[in-house]
Amino acid sequence: MMTHVRSGGESKMAAPMEVAVCTDSAAPMWSCIVWELHSGANLLTYRGGQAGPRGLALLNGEYLLAAQLGKNYISAWELQRKDQLQQKIMCPGPVTCLTTSPNGLYVLAGVAESIHLWEVSTGNLLVILSRHYQDVSCLQFTGDSSHFISGGKDCLVLAWSLCSVLQADPSRIPAPRHVWSHHTLPITDLHCGFGGPLARVATSSLDQTVKLWEVSSGELLLSVLFDVSIMAVTMDLAEHHMFCGGSEGSIFQVDLFTWPGQRERSFQPEQDTGKVFKGHRNQVTCLSVSTDGSVLLSGSHDETVRLWDVQSKQCIRTVALKGPVTNATILLAPVSMLSSDFRPSLPLPHFNKHLLGAEHGDEPRHGGLTLRLGLHQQGSESSYLDRTEQLQAVLCSTMEKSVLGGQDQLRVRVTELEDEVRNLRKINRDLFDFSTRFITRPAK
Repeated sequence: MMTHVRSGGESKMAAPMEVAVCTDSAAPMWSCIVWELHSGANLLTYRGGQAGPRGLALLNGEYLLAAQLGKNYISAWELQRKDQLQQKIMCPGPVTCLTTSPNGLYVLAGVAESIHLWEVSTGNLLVILSRHYQDVSCLQFTGDSSHFISGGKDCLVLAWSLCSVLQADPSRIPAPRHVWSHHTLPITDLHCGFGGPLARVATSSLDQTVKLWEVSSGELLLSVLFDVSIMAVTMDLAEHHMFCGGSEGSIFQVDLFTWPGQRERSFQPEQDTGKVFKGHRNQVTCLSVSTDGSVLLSGSHDETVRLWDVQSKQCIRTVALKGPVTNATILLAPVSMLSSDFRPSLPLPHFNKHLLGAEHGDEPRHGGLTLRLGLHQQGSESSYLDRTEQLQAVLCSTMEKSVLGGQDQLRVRVTELEDEVRNLRKINRDLFDFSTRFITRPAK
């Protein structure tokens, strides 16, 4: 996203600014800090609470959301009103992870072993997915918002089609498109590359492996075994490299383009000495790569965020925080983050805590108007699949009428065809009799 700079009465286009957004579990003075990636200058701080791991998300380039560590709510700030908490999105239990769809239409949160999906425009809780058996640890949408991926402490990674989830029969439990069960210990992190439904997904686990999957086919493309548990994983934009953060503080670089056709491999640090970033003194909790792939950002339980040069593996900046780092990500700064007079295009609605909103216990909002159209038809309205079948039946009926005519014309046509069949049978018998007489007549 481009920023505009005015100088001498002339409007110029500046290069897009990349920022680092970081949180820690202590947060004595602020909940989240934003600093310019290359200069290290502090730009913004947001106050109010402690963001949990995998619990930070940007909504539509206008709001910052943070799942509070061990709490049952999500904090929301306008990007420019950083000292004023806009809303607390209440949830039925502690929020374990959080993400938003790139198109800005949906918010997705893990609450214990369930996944909650909200519609941003209305605040309605659309669906609760309960296919994990233990806490959901990470969530992420594909770049086109058509799918989302969930990983849990039950060692499962599930790939969901958003369309299928939204159109599912309410009487049936929505099923994921793929169930990836190759990991043997809890999932610690996942990263979804670009490509929408053709994207590749990297998953890390305490079982000391990182695996690469294909969303379209569900196929396992690659499995890499390490000597330590892997706590964080990410890829560069071109997907040339995969970066894996270890439980002892090292970061390993896996070159994806050098392994054609090889599905399983062990990473040997002594053989791949030029592929290891060393500097953290405790487990790496989060990783993020700049747009051009030249810089790597890492956060750790050693209470530091480090910026690395990917080519040389050298640390070029260290930022000390006040507690173990829970989130550290690189973003292209939206216009709303750089413009002090920017305000969101639409206010953030009240997010319902229960399915169907106030009818199941949510407090109704006062001072506003809630308009619901066709409430008497809710629950009886046909689904999109039912409408498709009805449309197909109508098309078939129309086709028959256009080709064969109405019922009266159909009966006349059937009679004509029956007469024609009788005539053809008579001609066939006559030809057979003639052939028989011609063949069996005595020779002269």
